Amino acid sequence: MPLALPKLLAFDTSTEHLSVAVRHGDRLLAHSGAGGAQASTTLLPLIQQLLAEAGLALAELDAIVFGRGPGSFTGLRTACSVAQGLAFGARVPLLPVDTLLAVAEEARHAFGARQVVAVLDARMDQLYAARYDFEAAGPLGLGLPSGDDEPLLLSPEALEVPAGWALAGNAFAAYGPRLAAATARHEALPTATAMLRLAPALLAAGRTVPAAQAWPLYVRDKVAQTTDERAAIKAAAAAASAAAATTEAAAAVPPSHA
Repeated sequence: MPLALPKLLAFDTSTEHLSVAVRHGDRLLAHSGAGGAQASTTLLPLIQQLLAEAGLALAELDAIVFGRGPGSFTGLRTACSVAQGLAFGARVPLLPVDTLLAVAEEARHAFGARQVVAVLDARMDQLYAARYDFEAAGPLGLGLPSGDDEPLLLSPEALEVPAGWALAGNAFAAYGPRLAAATARHEALPTATAMLRLAPALLAAGRTVPAAQAWPLYVRDKVAQTTDERAAIKAAAAAASAAAATTEAAAAVPPSHA
């Protein structure tokens, strides 16, 4: 007799998009929309709405799944605080999920990518990045991919994509020309539905935590650049642009024949 699917609530507010989903048996209810500053005011009403539509009370959930990061500092604090508050009140365990793992899972599910370099725009001219290989089982097995233990924080130019791997995430609009070539590029976000697909294996691996031990994964410990840092980045970009223009002009000059 097959095991019953866990009853789960999942949400992510780590990017400019808000994603919420509920699984109850074979039923999957999901919502996505604008996040950012609006997430703190819209997340709870959406959770209540989806749970009501699914016919579930908070206390009936097997776990509350949330995107722990990396991502927007404000978004991560919003997700973590809401998850903690709900878990404390309902006495339900929490399942933190790495947002880059969710990006890779979304690329696998939507595009069939099996080896993925997942990236999220970290702002400040940087990326969060991690590699996930669905062709190779992770240390826990259970259908989870092998992957980097810790996400990286790096400049777009420093990102390396192994031959044959796909690149997936939300950084193409900001850094597209500066990113390494890849077999394919997929726009993908850490959706709540991706987290629900990962949840059974993560639950089996014992990855739940009590509310008091649920923390965001920031990776970077500063929110914004200083004025001097912004000026230095702007100057470096201008210098690079000028150098490229000079090289282009030099290449356009026909060689002289003495």
